[in-house]
Amino acid sequence: MRSYDLVVVLRPSLKDMERKKLIDGIKTWLKGMKIAKEEEWGQKPLAYTIKKEAAGYYILLKLETDPSSPETIPAGFEQKLLINDSILRHLLLRTK
Repeated sequence: MRSYDLVVVLRPSLKDMERKKLIDGIKTWLKGMKIAKEEEWGQKPLAYTIKKEAAGYYILLKLETDPSSPETIPAGFEQKLLINDSILRHLLLRTK
C-alpha cells in the first residue's frame, strides 16, 4: 500500500461553502484513492506573500492506494491543483 500526504493552502478569502466545495472537488480528482484522514489546520500567516495573499487556509489529506492497483496519483491531478486560482500552494509527499 502506498501512502501520501497532501497539504493544500487555499485563499483565506474563500467563504465556508466555497472552501467545502473546493475540497470536495479535490477529493473527486483523487478517484481510486482512499482518504484515510482529513484535517483542517485553519488560517495561518504565510512566510511571504503568495498571489498577493499574506495568509492561507491549510488542509491536510492523508491518502492511501490499493496495493494491487498500479495507478498511484491520477494523471493530471497536480496540473488541476496548479491551474486553480483558489489554491495558493500544494505539497504532495509519498510517505510509504
